[in-house]
Amino acid sequence: MRLSDRAPGLVLGDGVVLPDSVTIGAHVVIHPGTVVGEDVAIQDHVVLGKPPKLARTSMAAAKGAPAPAEIGAGSAICAGAVVLAGATLAEDVIVGDQAFVRERSRIGPGTVIGRGSAVDCDVVIGARVRVQTLCYLTAWSVVEDDVFFGPGASSTNDDTMSRHGPEYRLRGATLRRACRIGGSVVLTPGVEVGEEAFVAAGAVVTKDVPARGVVMGVPGRVTREVAEADLLERWR
Repeated sequence: MRLSDRAPGLVLGDGVVLPDSVTIGAHVVIHPGTVVGEDVAIQDHVVLGKPPKLARTSMAAAKGAPAPAEIGAGSAICAGAVVLAGATLAEDVIVGDQAFVRERSRIGPGTVIGRGSAVDCDVVIGARVRVQTLCYLTAWSVVEDDVFFGPGASSTNDDTMSRHGPEYRLRGATLRRACRIGGSVVLTPGVEVGEEAFVAAGAVVTKDVPARGVVMGVPGRVTREVAEADLLERWR
């Protein structure tokens, strides 16, 4: 790691090449091998390519050291955000202030990760997804294109809350295309929310939600179907 005079307090790792079109704030750290595309904006106090520090018992530790982080062209990494080694961001992604993206996660083009939100390891997020403020997407979740994930919503992947043997398989949530998850919703391990479904604010989803289902309550129950007028194609 070495100091660079390109921006105040900039620290660069070996092998990092920054295109001239990249803008950089103060006190940024970019770890070895990180790939940064054209026209990327990196704001103050960002850390890119940070190696993960894992517990000896972590299932993610068995996968070994991750590849370098990749930041796609036109993306913006906002103040205080941390993107770990092994994360891959497509073009035009926004990672909000103080957000956290872990190793081996993949984020599709045009997606926004809101302020203070966390994307855990091995999460796959599609294109044009909107993850709002203070959300948590747990490891091994899949989020398809055009999903809305409301403020404070969270997903979980461990029914035992860490009291299990090595044979236990963690199960993240699966969010199908254009479904909408309201504020402060909780998704329990392994649930699937169907295409164009709607989960109302504060619901606790314990069972799979059918395509276009409207879910409310604790535990969440299907109350009706999303109307034709509310489908994504009407709002492009």
